[in-house]
Amino acid sequence: MKKVFLACILFLLAAGIYGQNSGAKAIAQDPATYFQPMKWRSIGPFRGGRSVAACGVVSDPLTYYMGATGGGLWKTEDAGQIWSNVSDGFFQTGSVGAVAVSESAPNIVYCGMGEHAVRGVMTSYGDGVYKSNDAGKTWKKMGLAPTQHIARIVIHPKNPDIVYVAAQGALYGRTEERGVYKSTDGGSSWSKVLYVDDHTGCAELSMDRNNPLVLYAAMWEHQRLPWKVISGGP
Repeated sequence: MKKVFLACILFLLAAGIYGQNSGAKAIAQDPATYFQPMKWRSIGPFRGGRSVAACGVVSDPLTYYMGATGGGLWKTEDAGQIWSNVSDGFFQTGSVGAVAVSESAPNIVYCGMGEHAVRGVMTSYGDGVYKSNDAGKTWKKMGLAPTQHIARIVIHPKNPDIVYVAAQGALYGRTEERGVYKSTDGGSSWSKVLYVDDHTGCAELSMDRNNPLVLYAAMWEHQRLPWKVISGGP
């Protein structure tokens, strides 16, 4: 009986020593073996900052464009699950103030540059209007760079060559590059169709869907001086 008891003790001691050795081997194992199956992926947040511009595609409810105040123009084709930047390599500035997609020709997209939501801390300026004829794959600059801050772009529902641009103009000085601009040739040339004065720009623009000849423009007088801010409607 005594021999059996001693045999059990020796067995337990041997098992404990083996377990300790096995545990030590497991702890000493290279951590890379645990992380090797893992794949790096971006889970956000993405660069871009605030957004003051967005537009959907009437014929495709899953596709949207979103303009950031510092990160250019982004596009999703799955209702926002995945966003891709479509302006890198084409835009010369990163602040987007307006974006519009043609209802009759959804491959045509206009993007107006320059944040229009004036802030006391910082408001980024833009360099005019860009246009894409292939749903954001490539872009071409279409002028109006001196407007600096574009608040809205409105496209005729039946004719994508007729485009209106609401321009606020420079924030820190008087300039005639303000008001409402119109193009009848797809942005190749522009004419100013509404102008108040050199310190009043267009802050909002909308079109009557029942009658595209009717437009409504909201004009905003904004002057930021070292000692005060003048901000109101004329």
